[in-house]
Formats: sequence, C-alpha cells, structure tokens
Amino acid sequence: MNSVNLIGRLTKDPKSHETTGGTAVTTIRLAVSRPKRNGEDQEPVYVDVVAYGALAKPVAEYMTQGRRVAVSGRLEYREWRDDSDGFRSKHEIVADNVEFLDAKQKTAQTTEEPASVA
Repeated sequence: MNSVNLIGRLTKDPKSHETTGGTAVTTIRLAVSRPKRNGEDQEPVYVDVVAYGALAKPVAEYMTQGRRVAVSGRLEYREWRDDSDGFRSKHEIVADNVEFLDAKQKTAQTTEEPASVA
C-alpha cells in the first residue's frame, strides 16, 4: 500500500506550470512538525507535494505561505539529469486531496474558497 497523510504549513507560495501536454501542475513545500524528543522540539520535516490536473488550480489559487493544510496522496520517486550537476533524484508526494485547515487572512477583496479540494 502506498498512502501518505500529512498535516503541515506551506513554507512558500505555490509554483505552477503546465506540462508540454497541457496538464496543470502545482508544487508546494510543507513543513511537517515532529514529536518532541527528550522534551525538546525537533526540526520539522520538509516535504515536496505536487498536484496535477483539476487539483492543481485551486491549490495554486488559494494557498499561500504559512497556510496549514492536510494532504493525502502517494509517495513517488523520480530521477532526472541536470545540465549542471548531472544525475538528480527526489521523493515527493503526489496529492489526491488537499484540505485547508485554517482560514485565509481577511482582505477587502477576499473570495470564497473551498475547504477541501479533491
């Protein structure tokens, strides 16, 4: 079984682009808290999350740095060649669902946002 569920805060605003085939892609990075060890706080775990297709648009539109979200999806591994450094690889979460866990900051032009995107 390949299933991942995380709760964390965005470390920066989402980045969006389209594949050469026209599929929307949005990437976010989460800081996920870890339990205390020997009574001391531990550094968070930083996790890259990617949303494709219909999920990519609302993630890009409504998420901002500092927002608390829950992500469910699957773990993926990818490899590629980089022109400058050669071989590269990484693990990332491919999101199936993203839930907004805190309210967006109120502004004069705030629009309604979904609580969950699937």
